[in-house]
Amino acid sequence: MKHYKPETLAIRTQVETTSHKEHSAPLFLTSSFIFDDAEAMRAIFADETAGNIYSRFSNPNSQEFIDKLCVLEQTEDGIATATGMAAIFATFMGLLQSGDHILSSASVFGSTHTLFTKLFPKWGITHTYFTSDSIEKLEQIVQPNTKVLYCETPSNPGLQILDLELLSKFCHQHSILLIVDNCFATPYLQNPTKFGADIIIHSATKYIDGQGRVLGGAILGSKEIIEKIRFFARHSGPSMSPFNAWLLSKSLETLAIRMEKHSSNAEKIVEYLENNTYIEKVMYPFSLSHPQYHLAKKQMKLGGGIVTCIIKGGIDNGKRFIDELQMCSLSANLGDTRTIVTHPASTTHSKLTEEERQYVGILPGLIRISVGLEHHTDIINDIQQALEKCQ
Repeated sequence: MKHYKPETLAIRTQVETTSHKEHSAPLFLTSSFIFDDAEAMRAIFADETAGNIYSRFSNPNSQEFIDKLCVLEQTEDGIATATGMAAIFATFMGLLQSGDHILSSASVFGSTHTLFTKLFPKWGITHTYFTSDSIEKLEQIVQPNTKVLYCETPSNPGLQILDLELLSKFCHQHSILLIVDNCFATPYLQNPTKFGADIIIHSATKYIDGQGRVLGGAILGSKEIIEKIRFFARHSGPSMSPFNAWLLSKSLETLAIRMEKHSSNAEKIVEYLENNTYIEKVMYPFSLSHPQYHLAKKQMKLGGGIVTCIIKGGIDNGKRFIDELQMCSLSANLGDTRTIVTHPASTTHSKLTEEERQYVGILPGLIRISVGLEHHTDIINDIQQALEKCQ
């Protein structure tokens, strides 16, 4: 089916039907699987024959989900995990050991930052941050024990764009693995493997689910790399439930049309905000005012559904703006059908120090808008009335 378009593959990639000839993949709600005889059982446990043993290891529903993502991200193999953070943790634990060093973009999700600063040091794993405008200085901070380079692009929440081709070239010159969190863009808008990425991570909780229902994560890459991570995941158990995998696999069937609508709505919100006297600054990858606009256009199909802005009047006006919203949801999640507004400095990135937030561009008045699928005029009207009340 490789000649089909990604939208078609996301729909037509399925597990084999059972004797019931179901059109939609069934749910395999089982903790374990049975074997025909002792020899068959031995061969599967010895990895001589393919087969399911235990749903912590594999399950037809999670396999279908991964098969779809591998097709969309153009990778050989993958692992489905319980959450996005489980995917991130399992990736690092599967690849690194005590004494290893991580290069990472400074703009990462708050919990990822906590891994780097609070948890990994317990096991002797260190890190060094770099910013999107200091990539040319990587040669100065790479170390002999650097094993991976990790980045988000677009970043959360500042929407900074990193040059994947440049990072890939640097990594391959130094025998470093390039790990890309592709959560904001999704495989429909961006394929990091096209630019040389080795590993792709997703928080499937966000746009892949798209409706705020379940948690999930995914790790994608070559068979060789994934096998190293799978060993850790298999024995530590951050596995995705069959039910969540079933839901997420079905969600991939509508990913393309949802991302088209998220992006088109976001563009209309950006146009409104950029012409609003109450707004100090707007950030969006496909906005001409974005400092990395041309790079975003090179790497992404569309600008995505996340818009960030800074409201005039600082933190006080920012909080009042949020309090005055009537339709938009207040949540720390994103990628939902419903528009969500978040104040990152006091929520998703609250564990960072003020200095750390300033370093990555999370200003006190910064607002993150996850633009939903409502009619764009209703989103704009709600934002407008809230802005007027906080001035």
